[in-house]
Formats: sequence, structure tokens, C-alpha cells
Amino acid sequence: MTDTLEQAELNPLEQLAGIINSEVSSLINSITMANGEMTINTIAEDIIPLLRFLHDDSRTQFVSMIDICGVDYPGNEKRFEVVYHLLSPKKNTRVRVKLSTDEETPVPSATSVYPGADWFEREAYDMYGILFTGHPDLRRILTDYGFDGHPLRKDFPLTGYVEVRYDDEAKRVVYEPVELRQEFRDFDYESPWEGADYVLPGDEKAGS
Repeated sequence: MTDTLEQAELNPLEQLAGIINSEVSSLINSITMANGEMTINTIAEDIIPLLRFLHDDSRTQFVSMIDICGVDYPGNEKRFEVVYHLLSPKKNTRVRVKLSTDEETPVPSATSVYPGADWFEREAYDMYGILFTGHPDLRRILTDYGFDGHPLRKDFPLTGYVEVRYDDEAKRVVYEPVELRQEFRDFDYESPWEGADYVLPGDEKAGS
């Protein structure tokens, strides 16, 4: 009776954390609560059985995959975090699941549990280069198939490596090294704005 009363005094997230801890403690590294949100930390090897439990168990019922995204911490030994956001419409509850990986170590694809994870994992691969094993079609989804690099990595140059344009003579799209068509400008936050020392297209009308 005492345990039942103590359980009833817990909020829904705390009750859920208790269920997860009691049922799949071997699959999790830690559970943290912050700002009314729960985050479960795990490892790549345990992600599929953990997701399957959260999806299938009648006490959790996280049947909806809201998002999978990557985060880049270049200074870490495992530079990438893969973050899963799940929703339980039945329980009206959300949960976040996180794991760490590096540039070469793949993460098991969640598509066997959540078929909708397909495009989310393709985006994480495209933007960060995170690899997923068992994915049915792991290829770029936002950039061109010939794109060089992964644009959301923090060491990716802001200008990119190549630029794309349509070559009217060749009658096709061509890739060329990036050419900055505008001078770099230095800002010291003290001097007044001087502007460019050349006339920008369209500005010639300003003096007339």
C-alpha cells in the first residue's frame, strides 16, 4: 500500500522513469529530468531494444517518431549525438533518447521499429555523415548526390567547397570551386560602416 501511495504522488514523467528503470535498466546509462522533460541516455548497441520497449509496452506506448537529429561536438571523442524524439499520444507524453557515436561507427537504423525514421536518418546522414546500419536506402536527401562534405558539421566551411551553376554552353549543371564575388569585409565594431569600394549592381542608380 505504501509503494502504491508513493507512486501516486509522482508526476507522470517520474512514474514513466520508474517503469523504464525497473524494466530495461540494462539498456540505459542514465535518465535525467530538466524543464519538465525526460532524457534517456543509451548506447548504439542498445538503441533498438530500448526503442522497441518504448514503442510496444502498454505502459509507455511511444508509437510516434517525431524526429531524429544529429548534434556535432567536434571536441568530444565521439563527436556526434543522435537524438530521438518520441511521442505517446495515448499517454500524452514525450521523451528524448540520446546516444553518442563517431564518424566511422554506424548506429542501428530505427526503421525496424519506426518505419517513419527513414527520412530522418537520411537527413542525419546527409547533414552530419552519421551512418546507420540496416537502413533500406541510406543516401542524401537535402543536398545534391554529388555534394562534397556534410554541411551541418561545425568544421564545414561557411562557403562550402564547390558551387553549382547551369552552363549554357555545355547545357548542363556544372560544379566549380567557390568563387567569392564580393570582397570580405572586416568589422571592428568601432569604425563607421564605409561600405564596399566598388559599385554594387543596381547601386549606380543611387547617384542619378
